[in-house]
Amino acid sequence: MNLTSPAHHSPRIEALFPPGVIAAEVSGPVPLGLLYPAEAAGLGRMVASRAAEFAGGRLAARLALERLGVEGFAVTAAPDRKPVWPEGVVGSITHSAGLCAAVAARHGECLGLGLDTEQVGRVTAPLAARICVPSELAWIESLEEAQRPAGRALVFAAKEAFYKAQSPLTDEWLGFEALAVEVPDFAAGLAQGGVGRILATPTRAIALDALADRPWWGRFRFYDGFVTAGLSLSRPGRRGTP
Repeated sequence: MNLTSPAHHSPRIEALFPPGVIAAEVSGPVPLGLLYPAEAAGLGRMVASRAAEFAGGRLAARLALERLGVEGFAVTAAPDRKPVWPEGVVGSITHSAGLCAAVAARHGECLGLGLDTEQVGRVTAPLAARICVPSELAWIESLEEAQRPAGRALVFAAKEAFYKAQSPLTDEWLGFEALAVEVPDFAAGLAQGGVGRILATPTRAIALDALADRPWWGRFRFYDGFVTAGLSLSRPGRRGTP
């Protein structure tokens, strides 16, 4: 039986990144039979829902690679569970509550990519108290009560996106307290179809400082009960615009 991949090009996620970054996404049921054998080996003993999200992320990654001209590449998992990308390509994968997405770009376009999607409401106030620095908690508290779940989800997604972007470059483990996220235009990203900015600033010296120029800006948008944050790291001397 021939199975058709549910992955499709994603302009709404691509809009969070500079030109040259390709985005794809998957939602809904994902046939595990679409995985390449090398990819399926990474399923292990995952429960069905987790396996479907793993597969969706791989299908999205493969479509992004195909749009870059890389055909038939199996996106396997390294021992630390990071996706293994083709030589000369950087990328990132995310999955949350059945929504899966991936971005990819040629290494000449950027040093690293980070993508994360979170379901609004999943990041509770007690969880936010553990992952947020004081400035982030103060910002969340400044929001209208009805907007705070969205604010908490955004901070979590922004931190995850930053960590995904820097980790393949540095292999440095960073705790949530190592990064402070600022959101200068929350309302813009919260509006229907809108895109807002995020600024990621480490609270201490980190290895990435030697590799990529600051400031580290990203973008975000809310849709369908989710928030997606994206961040691209520029080469020294090629600082991106906020």
